[in-house]
Amino acid sequence: MFKIIRSLIKKETGNAAVLMTAAMAGLLLMTGLVIDGGNLYRIKSHLQKTANAAALSGAQEIPADAAVVQSIVQEVLEAHQETESLQQSIVENGKTLSVQLEKEVPLFFASLFGVKSIPVAASAKAGIAPIASAEGAVPLGIDDRVPLVYGEKYQLKVDAGDSVSGNFGVLALAGPGAKSYSETLKYGFDEELAVGDIVKTETGNIAGPTSEGVNLRIRQCPAVDIENIDRDCSRVMLVLVYQPYEKSTNQLKSVKITGFAYFYITDPMGKNDSSIQGIFIKKTGRGTADPENTLDRGAFAVRLMKR
Repeated sequence: MFKIIRSLIKKETGNAAVLMTAAMAGLLLMTGLVIDGGNLYRIKSHLQKTANAAALSGAQEIPADAAVVQSIVQEVLEAHQETESLQQSIVENGKTLSVQLEKEVPLFFASLFGVKSIPVAASAKAGIAPIASAEGAVPLGIDDRVPLVYGEKYQLKVDAGDSVSGNFGVLALAGPGAKSYSETLKYGFDEELAVGDIVKTETGNIAGPTSEGVNLRIRQCPAVDIENIDRDCSRVMLVLVYQPYEKSTNQLKSVKITGFAYFYITDPMGKNDSSIQGIFIKKTGRGTADPENTLDRGAFAVRLMKR
């Protein structure tokens, strides 16, 4: 009887050892998978964020120059310590930037079975499209029938000229009156304006408030390389592109927004000057994009597109 009991105990001890070994092996396998999987997920996430940042930052410079785009991409990759991961960075049709990254990630547990590393890839695509809505516009507009030649000098008229015939209109974004106009010209309108909005015009000659606002903007950004304008330079104003909407006795009362444009102030103004001297430029800025329903007048927003 005792022999039988001892035999059963030995068998149970052996089975327990086998089960314990199997459990330890399973636990080791799960731990290895968690370690390798977690590391791969972390690196994949970092690589994707880097690709997104490179595409979005680089796309901001598409209107400027292709070489500048690639320089920005390299700066972003360097900041994220991923310069060696770049596989491809391509600007297509002057509208989109595609960035592809890939790197070999060493494995820990899997290396015990001969798998030393695995490639991890990430890609991102960012594009520019005409701004459809934005904050910060100044109370000046241009009839969308006026052709724009970028880099050519224009005059934004601020007297009581006929804006329908091609002169430039003064708008009452924050309500009528020289004071509201002056503040909005200096600092931009603090509410969002969008394509399709109806905006009232400002009548009369407001050359004094205009020169005050323009000269303040010039003082805030005095030294400018016209070939390399800082994106935050206050000389660059977001102006509205419009269609005449309501007229009364040959006077334009309101306009309908059809797009946005960027105007760079080139010259200071005297108190009696009736126009702002400058050029229209292509530039990206803050705002939302709508390539289908917005006129392209050189003011673009950047958006991350489907990867």
